[in-house]
Amino acid sequence: MSLKQDFKQLLKPYYIFNILLSLSYIICRKTPGICHYLFTAEECELDGRESEILFFLVIVIMIRSRKTGSVTMINYLSSSFIYTKIANLILWFYGDFIMGIIYTIVFILMGLLLPAPAYSGPDKVIYFRGPNSLEEELARDKYTIWVVAFYTVWNPACANFAPIFAKLSNDLCLDNLKFGKVDVGRYPEAGLKYHVNDSSLSKQLPTIIIFKDCKETDRRPLFDSKGKVTKFLFSDENIKAAFDLKNIYSDCKAKLKERKG
Repeated sequence: MSLKQDFKQLLKPYYIFNILLSLSYIICRKTPGICHYLFTAEECELDGRESEILFFLVIVIMIRSRKTGSVTMINYLSSSFIYTKIANLILWFYGDFIMGIIYTIVFILMGLLLPAPAYSGPDKVIYFRGPNSLEEELARDKYTIWVVAFYTVWNPACANFAPIFAKLSNDLCLDNLKFGKVDVGRYPEAGLKYHVNDSSLSKQLPTIIIFKDCKETDRRPLFDSKGKVTKFLFSDENIKAAFDLKNIYSDCKAKLKERKG
């Protein structure tokens, strides 16, 4: 996503309100008038404890953003919102208990009323309703290779991944190489069947699985020898390299020509 597209994305209500919630305490604490009214403080400056909380927040965001592989401004913001809002929640309760309760109510309402915006651009993706519809499609045509993404609508990493997967489908989709998605948040039985954890702390979201001859042949992210999920950056080039999609595409295209010939 280009910088211009990032700034266009920032104009959406989800990002505007989350940025305001993330900066609410600092803005109120540092603005004369508002600061004096809310905190009854002589000087509008952060005290030692507030500075410690904010410093800890910066460290956490940097570490978590590196682990999630955030590479654009939107990625960084999406992955950091939950931490900045929790830090603000702590700061508001520290500054004033009543304001902490008000912030908590606003926090919850915003989460319910303004979910992360879903990708709405062009794609060539088939959406499956649970494990049965995917299994039936795999069995229907054994000559087709499927690239299937398992995701949830509420996960920021999945939201950031959506335009990348859409672009892959637009670039590589063929009659015998198809792209699909399964919402394991809506269909948890699909997560169980294909071993994709859909919990809020899951490190498996999103997960891509390649199916050939009705069987899983590869997936990302993988598990290490200790059973822990290994880090994988879901960028366009990384996905193509990890699954050898360029060669798969070439082979599938050659097979289509043979059939037509």
